Amino acid sequence: MENTPKDKEIDWQFCQVFGEPHFDEVTEVDIVSSIEFDNTGEYLAAGDRGGRVVIFQRVETEDTPCEYKFHAEFQSHEPEFDYLKSLEIEEKINQIKWCPTKKSNSLFVLTTNDKTIKLWKIYDKNVAVDEPTGPANGHSTNGPAKSLRLPSSRKREKQKNAVAKKIFANAHAYHINSISLNSDNETYISADDLRINLWNLEISNKSFNIVDIKPANMEELTEVITAAEFHPTNCQTLAYSSSKGTIKLIDMRTSALCDNYAKKFDEEEDPSQKSFFSEIIASISDLCFSSNGNYLLSRDYLTLKLWDIRREDGPVKTIRIHDFLKSKLCDLYENDCIFDKFECCMNRAGDHVMTGSYHNYFQVYDVRGERAKQLRIKLGRGATRKTDMQLNADDIDHTKKVLHVAWHPMDDIIAVAANNNLYLYASKK
Repeated sequence: MENTPKDKEIDWQFCQVFGEPHFDEVTEVDIVSSIEFDNTGEYLAAGDRGGRVVIFQRVETEDTPCEYKFHAEFQSHEPEFDYLKSLEIEEKINQIKWCPTKKSNSLFVLTTNDKTIKLWKIYDKNVAVDEPTGPANGHSTNGPAKSLRLPSSRKREKQKNAVAKKIFANAHAYHINSISLNSDNETYISADDLRINLWNLEISNKSFNIVDIKPANMEELTEVITAAEFHPTNCQTLAYSSSKGTIKLIDMRTSALCDNYAKKFDEEEDPSQKSFFSEIIASISDLCFSSNGNYLLSRDYLTLKLWDIRREDGPVKTIRIHDFLKSKLCDLYENDCIFDKFECCMNRAGDHVMTGSYHNYFQVYDVRGERAKQLRIKLGRGATRKTDMQLNADDIDHTKKVLHVAWHPMDDIIAVAANNNLYLYASKK
């Protein structure tokens, strides 16, 4: 982690919200399912369960630390039906990743649902409209016209247009959970429950399988892949996590099919703490690299773990997110909340990390000291000083969950999504 002044704490300010935060009836298709800043932070993309992608652009303002405005919207995926397997394929956007702009004014994004990945180009289009032909000088069409008006075209203002440049399909038998762009800006990976494929952005009809954990007998299946991410600077290195709570670092130079891993990160559970729910809550829902590539952040149901990729002896920090819910695991299992997949992220310096929780809370942690300092924030408001001990598990509303988070790649600006709303916070000026 980069060295920053230890006495400097981020003072977060609520800046804006997109959506209807006080509207109780939320339509399923409007629920945000993915958010992502581009590598400059000028643009922010949000995908929803209806298969739509909305892009926001940052604008300069003196009134608030940050402000974004609507830039473009397009329908990325439509619901489909797999007739061979008699399965409906949802249009929900599982993940969005930004691609290099190729020295043009156009924007490029990769989007994926459960089965199909698409490369979209968003650009300005001049729309020309022809004026209708008709009589001139006030003459009636019934009489002779001394002059004719010829059709002329006039340009209207630019309109945003989105076109699918590439469609990467038919490569995954199971649901895609992750896509990640390589630092070479030419290739990317897509991961489902059992396999990870490597693609070239210019070739949509061929991919290479680089990880395959499918057993010969499916009855022997003990774990699935939950997330995958390329290293930010080493184009041959990637990490993937599993439902067993392990993270494996692989080097693609070793072999075409990476059956063996270069490093493995996991933490043995205390046998006295094992329960019926141990395997479920150990499953990693998200992971990400620090910007310098030296650290990995992972999120399981109850904890955040920060790993130094140069050490395999355990996490350098374990942060307990909502320990007060341990007594409610049975209820959470019955209402399926125990399977919620919370995301995590960290700032550019790598000294602050963030993740979501229930009751419209999300947490930001300062990890510079020996113990992580917690800042709990409620959506639409500022920070609250309530500790875990002061929160009553019976009062927590599990329907109000903050699953999706993103940190601006340059500045202390964070985006947080809950239901059909997208919130933006920034460090006070």
